[in-house]
Amino acid sequence: MEILLTILLVVLAFTVLPPAIRSIRKRRYFASEEFLAQKNAITSVVTEHNEVAAYTSEIRSHGSYRLGASSTGAQAHLASFQNTSNYNYRRDRNVAAYNAPNVHNCSLQVVRNASADPLKYLMKYFNIKSDEPTLADVERLGESIARLEDAVSNLHQREADITKSINPPAFILKHYSDEFMAHVGVDLSPINVPYPTYFFEYVSAGGNSSQRTKIVLDTRTIDALIEVLSQKIRFRKSAAGQRALMTARLRTFIKSRDNHACRYCSVSLAAEPHLLLEVDHVIPVSKGGLSTPDNLQTLCWKCNRRKSNKLPVV
Repeated sequence: MEILLTILLVVLAFTVLPPAIRSIRKRRYFASEEFLAQKNAITSVVTEHNEVAAYTSEIRSHGSYRLGASSTGAQAHLASFQNTSNYNYRRDRNVAAYNAPNVHNCSLQVVRNASADPLKYLMKYFNIKSDEPTLADVERLGESIARLEDAVSNLHQREADITKSINPPAFILKHYSDEFMAHVGVDLSPINVPYPTYFFEYVSAGGNSSQRTKIVLDTRTIDALIEVLSQKIRFRKSAAGQRALMTARLRTFIKSRDNHACRYCSVSLAAEPHLLLEVDHVIPVSKGGLSTPDNLQTLCWKCNRRKSNKLPVV
């Protein structure tokens, strides 16, 4: 009996007491004068972080993150499928996704070819045409992705600096990081970048094997697709053209040309290390503006938010 009691006490000591002790230490820390003073000292920093978080949500909700679709299985919803094999119970079988527009069901050879030449097969099987309207759509997708990537990265940097400035105990960061941010007043945004993702999928007739090629339209892939499309339609010689291609390289060039400073309010990265800068069309694309360097400018997120798609005042 004594041995069982000893074992029970040991188990309690290692399983129940540590969390309870941590909880007491946590409450004391969040109620301490030191933490409250640090929290009050960075109020303006937290306020700006939360404003950027709200702006990031706007970018996510207004952006375009779709491009092309596969026609295989477009009418799959009109039928039902059932595996009536007597031996179906023996193991799980691979099942093809026939009703997903981002999945192309195909032969094993096509899956392997898509892995070797992804952009060619993406265009061919997901109806991405080599014309100027499609190129414009791809560029808009690239802009949406790039803006959201920059905004999400900016938030993460701000959160890291807020944590560093307060420097909480290690056990707080390990066990109560979200609660720590909540006490500080930071609105943690769960937003991620919804990269369009496409699959070439092969599933054998019996479902015994399957293979996939995955293509993610991140910034690097989108820029490569823009280059391929422009070469195919010879965009630089087109009637609409003589404009630059809206790629990450061009956005980087515009920011560098403008000395990483907002053309409206003049605030710069030199003055504010966490400044979120964006590349804006002076005359919006929706109103006939082109992606030429003289029609592109660097704006901070606040000025760009206010400007929206308004024409410049002469």
